[in-house]
Amino acid sequence: MADPVGLVVRLVGNVERHLEADRIREIVCTVMRERAGRRRLAQALHEDPSLLRTGRPPAPFCVARLLMALHEAGAQDIALPRCGECGRARPYVGSRSGGRWGCSPCFDKAADCAGCNQQRRVVSRDRHGNPRCAKCPDMDGDPLAVLAALVTTVDPALDADAVRAALDRATVRTAGQRRLAWAVIARPDLLTGSGHDAPTPAVLRFIDALVQAGATRVVSPACYRCHEVKSLSKVLDGKRVCRNCFARNAAVPCARCGAVREPAARDAEGQPLCPNCLVSDPVNLEECCGCGRHQKVAVRLPDGPRCANCRPRTAAQCGICGRTAVCEISRVTGEPWCNRCQLRWAPCSGCDTVDHVRSGTWDAPLCAKCTNPDPDYWGRCPVCRTTWQLSTRPCQRCALDQQVRDLLAGTTGTIRQDLVPLYEALSGAERPTSTMFWLSGSKVGGLLQQIGRDERPVTHDTLDELPAGKVLAHLRSVLVATGALPPRDERLVALDQWITSALQTRTDLTERRILHGYAVWHHLRRLRRRLGEEHTTHLQALNVRCHVTAAANFLGWLSDSSLTLGMCTQVDLERWIADPKATYRDETSHFVRWSVQHRHAKGLTYGTVRWTGPRGTIDSEKRWADARRLLNDDTLATSDRVAGLLLVLYAQQIATISRLTVDDVHLGDDKVGITFGTSPVVLPEPLAGLLRDLIATRRGKAKIGAPDDAPWLFPGGRPGQPIGDDRLGLRLQKIGLQPRQDRSTALFTLATELPAAILARMLGVHIQVAVQWQKAAAGDWAAYAADVSRRSTRPVSSRDQPSPPAGREGQPAPSNAQGELQC
Repeated sequence: MADPVGLVVRLVGNVERHLEADRIREIVCTVMRERAGRRRLAQALHEDPSLLRTGRPPAPFCVARLLMALHEAGAQDIALPRCGECGRARPYVGSRSGGRWGCSPCFDKAADCAGCNQQRRVVSRDRHGNPRCAKCPDMDGDPLAVLAALVTTVDPALDADAVRAALDRATVRTAGQRRLAWAVIARPDLLTGSGHDAPTPAVLRFIDALVQAGATRVVSPACYRCHEVKSLSKVLDGKRVCRNCFARNAAVPCARCGAVREPAARDAEGQPLCPNCLVSDPVNLEECCGCGRHQKVAVRLPDGPRCANCRPRTAAQCGICGRTAVCEISRVTGEPWCNRCQLRWAPCSGCDTVDHVRSGTWDAPLCAKCTNPDPDYWGRCPVCRTTWQLSTRPCQRCALDQQVRDLLAGTTGTIRQDLVPLYEALSGAERPTSTMFWLSGSKVGGLLQQIGRDERPVTHDTLDELPAGKVLAHLRSVLVATGALPPRDERLVALDQWITSALQTRTDLTERRILHGYAVWHHLRRLRRRLGEEHTTHLQALNVRCHVTAAANFLGWLSDSSLTLGMCTQVDLERWIADPKATYRDETSHFVRWSVQHRHAKGLTYGTVRWTGPRGTIDSEKRWADARRLLNDDTLATSDRVAGLLLVLYAQQIATISRLTVDDVHLGDDKVGITFGTSPVVLPEPLAGLLRDLIATRRGKAKIGAPDDAPWLFPGGRPGQPIGDDRLGLRLQKIGLQPRQDRSTALFTLATELPAAILARMLGVHIQVAVQWQKAAAGDWAAYAADVSRRSTRPVSSRDQPSPPAGREGQPAPSNAQGELQC
């Protein structure tokens, strides 16, 4: 049966003319919430449609529930359910086994009274459930009065009227109220934390009503399994449990995909099916009247069902964001609502909570509570009972929680202790919609299921055994950010794995030994010593890859020429140099010199060119034009403006800028400083203001597992990590900067204005690098110290005062006793 609800709606619509199809569908979905119940209802009405006109049993009790709900909604052509004993139409009937239903007088008319032991009509029942006739009332007194006295004693904040009102909200029938009262009187601890032992759901509704009435000592019951305060809608081993715990206990392998989940239904052979397989089952697909394909039904129109692609959509101006797009009419506001706003989560402008946007504007969104503060207008999530919504389905946060549990529970149905941080990070994401979309990918879901089923603890080594890719790298960063894994240098690990793969491709053992010594014992050892506690940058890893690739290519050329490195002569080397197809010439020269030094080659010389200065054009006018544009262009992102200004004004490398932290910035009342080297640099306005704005508004792209106390000034797309230097370089190129050339221009200009010692201390460059740039800039600061020492302390005239070396635009180079560099 492809669409049980649609079948019931059509059958009811053929009889009832006073209710619209949408209203009938809503009633059917409310009466029968489970898919299995809807199938039983549709099957019963399909086999005997006359039940809608006669209302006579025998029939499943779900038919009687539907008839009562339709009559309460105003149906006039639908019959009321009739008692199977007396045949009278009754607004309320009870159920018995065998498909019988009937009224209470008929069901209770023949019973042995517990007082007189005679066959009499049952008027009431005592606390033990025994029937009582009219002449033998219960001698224990009125249980409702006893219940009111008990509750007011337990919680003095409540009075008898509040208890009575809570009792009316819990159950309407007198018999049900008496049973509830006797249950609470027998177990007063149900009100103070033992609600999971409640014999009926009415007791739980009674406790919730007391808590909403202002009770201070009445405690909402917690789940017997997970000990969380949730809606206890299921019974497991005689205890009330939440929906998630019951689902984990009932989880079995799906007969089709093998996923361990609670069965959503069973196939014709009785085998369990998970929700995904049930939705994709061909029997549940229908032919779309728009495209003619068998798809899931998104909407039903008078001309037939339509899939999600063929459903009618109209372009309108969204009532929230104001853009013209395909919209639907919001049931809350009655205004158009575009798809982007339907999926948006944002901080509410009314209560500052991050929630689903329901109304307001794009700049001032409002959540459900702030849109309509009337609690009776909204429904509640059937799982958590806290989310305000109109839908009867679980809220997105509860759906996300169940999705994560299904992925990480593994074969045991429970989440291992080492995966609890990952579970909390995924289920507690600020925007559940983004996390659910990410988890819905086949690669992400497959990896999480594989991790959940693996009984070994989650370590970097176990993750390295999984297929490498961007998904695994991001998942690893989430585990590191949540504390489930210790941090490690991923670029260095990837470089080590790449070198291992490159060595394995060499078939000659001698070449492999030489290449191993050059790559591992020379480059990797030097890189690890240089890094210390820092992580590898993109350029550092790329430099090692280029040198190893150059060595491998040269060894491959020698092998193709039937030569070895020990047999290579200077003539052979010159022949390789003259080859136009030769690549990585500078890196190869380094390998040749290393080979000679370590006696792998003899008599080879391959000179190198000493660095004498920048090769590109030093364009100071462009530098200042870029600086003015970055300072004044408000259309650019603040992070890009700050990073670009640090590049063009202070000659900072991209790798250094990307790893700046908030602790490197010193915010004062009247000035802002930043530390690149050993001494802080004072930033002028408006750069100081831009840096203040960046610290206040910085936010990374990571939506899952991103710590709130991340120290990075430029957060990246992975949780707990800064932006990559390669990614930052691409962003600066998009706004018109050339990082390498612009840094050379800035460093060349600063070298003409500052001594090498100050340049190294302020900008964080090596002193030898600062000296080389000073020589390349033709700056003569050799006599700077002697010149300062000869300065007289007495006032001198301008004609007697010695002039320091000229700075930018003919101005004297700035000097500061506190070591402050001005731009």
